[in-house]
Amino acid sequence: MKQDILEMSSRTNEKFRLHKGFDRKYLHSSLSLKMASQNKCYHDEPMSFFYSNSNQTKDDWNSTQLILVQVVGSLFCCFILVSNAMVIAAIITNKRFHYPFYYLLANLAASDFLAGIAYIYLMFNTGTVSRKLTVRGYFIRQGLLDTSLSASLANLLVIALERYISVMNWKVHSNLTKRRVTLLIVLVWAISIFMGTVPSLGWNCICNLQDCSQLAPIFSRSYLIFWSVSNLVLFLVMVSIYLRIYTYVKRKTAVLSPHTSGSINRKRTPIKLIKTVMTVLGAFVICWTPGLVVLLLDGLHCQQCEVMLFKRWLLLLAVLNSVMNPVIYSYKDDEMWTTFKNLLRCVGNGTRRQRSSKANARPLSSAQETGTTPQTSEEKETTKGSDAQGMLKA
Repeated sequence: MKQDILEMSSRTNEKFRLHKGFDRKYLHSSLSLKMASQNKCYHDEPMSFFYSNSNQTKDDWNSTQLILVQVVGSLFCCFILVSNAMVIAAIITNKRFHYPFYYLLANLAASDFLAGIAYIYLMFNTGTVSRKLTVRGYFIRQGLLDTSLSASLANLLVIALERYISVMNWKVHSNLTKRRVTLLIVLVWAISIFMGTVPSLGWNCICNLQDCSQLAPIFSRSYLIFWSVSNLVLFLVMVSIYLRIYTYVKRKTAVLSPHTSGSINRKRTPIKLIKTVMTVLGAFVICWTPGLVVLLLDGLHCQQCEVMLFKRWLLLLAVLNSVMNPVIYSYKDDEMWTTFKNLLRCVGNGTRRQRSSKANARPLSSAQETGTTPQTSEEKETTKGSDAQGMLKA
């Protein structure tokens, strides 16, 4: 009896070992297949493959809506390009703007100019066209937007630090040399270009489809979390800097106003510049914070948030921010508005001179070639009368 029991237990143990070995082999094979699928990269796939992977199977754009968006968006982008080019030209031509603050403001206008180019490229590569893009084309489209946003944010941060240094010394402009301002501008663009190219350098989900986001189908959710959190933190830093500056200026003005009533008007120029930059910063925060929050929710893989519903409205807010900045410059700074009008007059005078030069270049008639001009009827009558009187006198 004992022997039978021992044989049965040995057979059971053998079956268990075989079954356990089979389970281990099955588990190992499934894990290897899963790892192989994760390690596989899809660089050669079109964007429609990644849109399908992110459950973006439906495209709500029709031909009429797409044409309308492209026409209206092109008008906005033309205004962005022209107005920001005028800001840069105004700062270059007007010697009163040759200070560190205005150099950095011109660099901010240059980042908005790049944003206008990025929006044009985006509008004509959206809808059904975006699904036909290659991975490289999509990286270029998003890289232009990310670079312009990073440049705007970095410029605002540098301007905030420049304003803090100047105001704490109670000066209109800081003592930054042109060399240091140039180095700051180069540093801003180097950081911005790097931040715009980070996804194409490897922080993406091309080799790990499970980590792909919904708003940006080839961007990793971890990258969206990093991007949105870092920008929101910079927003808080800049807002705190300007609140510190504003409270300091108000307190300093209240202390000096009873004693320097005649010269306090001369000291109001820093306050005007601070108000200008605070308005620009406020518009930037209002226009970009909702988009960063939605990107953060997408990075956190929020299933109930329905982030795709806000995609187009958030892009419209971003376009409006680049439209608003030149308007704020001209509205808050009288000297800037005067320079704008002078530039427009110069352009108008240049076109008139070009027309007059073209008119002068036209071939002359036979009468003009001999140096005589055709006479009017009144001139002919007067000449006939003078000839008759001359003949009578003779």
